[in-house]
Amino acid sequence: MSEETSAPVTVATLAAMKRAGEKFACLTAYDASFATVLDAAGVELVMVGDSLGMVVQGHDSTLPVRMMDMIYHSRCVARGSRRALRVVDMPYKSYSTPAEALVNATRLMEEGQAQVVKLEGGAVQAETVRQLTAHRIPVCGHIGLLPQSVQELGGYRVQGRDAKDAQRILDDARSLQAAGAELLVVECVPASLGRDITQALDIPVIGIGAGPDCDAQVLVLYDMLGITPGKRARFVKDFMLGAGSVQAAVESYVQAVKAGSYPAPEHCY
Repeated sequence: MSEETSAPVTVATLAAMKRAGEKFACLTAYDASFATVLDAAGVELVMVGDSLGMVVQGHDSTLPVRMMDMIYHSRCVARGSRRALRVVDMPYKSYSTPAEALVNATRLMEEGQAQVVKLEGGAVQAETVRQLTAHRIPVCGHIGLLPQSVQELGGYRVQGRDAKDAQRILDDARSLQAAGAELLVVECVPASLGRDITQALDIPVIGIGAGPDCDAQVLVLYDMLGITPGKRARFVKDFMLGAGSVQAAVESYVQAVKAGSYPAPEHCY
């Protein structure tokens, strides 16, 4: 890597990439070894996701994941990551109130070495986002399909299919930006809605099953490597096929995201 491409990625870096129309690549990681691979492949953002509850711990959902799990895995990733921006999920019920969110987000930043914390929910989380950003804790929002609300949603279903729901999600995106969120993940929505949200916001929008027009894409690393058991979501592509090595697969993913060839139409809703 050149000196420029090996410089640590910041929120400002990603904001500048959005303004320049340059896409960036994101993947989850849960340990130092994979974090090192992602850094070497040029991934700009590594997400320590509560998806670890499913792909690492073997649970049926993300709900059993606790703060101690997120802190542990975030510390592991920090030891292997030198360039990528680290975004760490706040686990289920760790941000029920703004005051509770501040305590737990502070722990993720101090003990887990997070650089940004991520929480799920739209306008209902605006006060919490304001509280965190007022204390200089950068926040990534998460709207659309909310894995921590999967029981309430009745399963892992595409959100925003009808006009009313799409407008609600777009309003949620605007509310989070206005509250101070610096990044936004949009999950499992029609590609047209992913495009509308990305165009409406000044902050970078990271899609997962949200179409090709988002500023960035993120996948669960184990999904992208084709090692997650069970049925694969429509938006997932197995980059290990024909890659020859994990490093080559991750590099292929990064190139596809930056070139705009992933996600392809068959990966979209």
